Amino acid sequence: MRFVTRWLTPAWMGFIGALSLLTSASAMAHPHGWIDISVRVLTNDEGRVTGLHQTWQMDPFYSLVVFDELQRVDGATLDEGLDQLGGEIRNNLASQGYFTEVRVDGERLPLGEVSEYTAMQRDNRLTFIFILPFASAPALSGSKLTYQVYDPTYYLEVVHEAEGDQPSDNALVLRAMPECELSIMPADPDPEKVVEASRLDADESGEPGLGRYFAETGQVVCP
Repeated sequence: MRFVTRWLTPAWMGFIGALSLLTSASAMAHPHGWIDISVRVLTNDEGRVTGLHQTWQMDPFYSLVVFDELQRVDGATLDEGLDQLGGEIRNNLASQGYFTEVRVDGERLPLGEVSEYTAMQRDNRLTFIFILPFASAPALSGSKLTYQVYDPTYYLEVVHEAEGDQPSDNALVLRAMPECELSIMPADPDPEKVVEASRLDADESGEPGLGRYFAETGQVVCP
């Protein structure tokens, strides 16, 4: 099930304004917007976790509008536009903690700054790929790592890439340590939060932190 979500988030408004993305009031009345993500957990040779390689695919309609606007920019190719767009996305998401919370054994893990990223067209969808490094590299052996990726104000729904009702094989990957158990737990929002989200009008945003209640949780448990 995909929840009705907002068309723009604070983190996206900067680059959309730069592209002069215009939508009619009727188009914004009841938008559906989501991001399909896949995550690869990165480790070093000592078995310490160093970051998350994330792939975000924007929903098809949103992607279509962005590609159309990029192609309208005079004197620039689509690839050039995507290069600039990638930088805008990265800069805007940086102020939002890249929409990502990571914990190891329940303790919040500080994040580093993203320097490796790209925006591209993949399967006719706007795709943003980036490596989110951690400020420290804790050992995974004997630990439990969890993460959530969500829009704090719940303009957009963020869900793992799925096949039918189940996460796809690529939704969460850890290649270096096959002994670890990987799982993706669905969101289980309180009914009051579901009602709160459903009452938001097109020109309203949710309270900061609302998106957390609708976030899936990726989990890595290593013996």
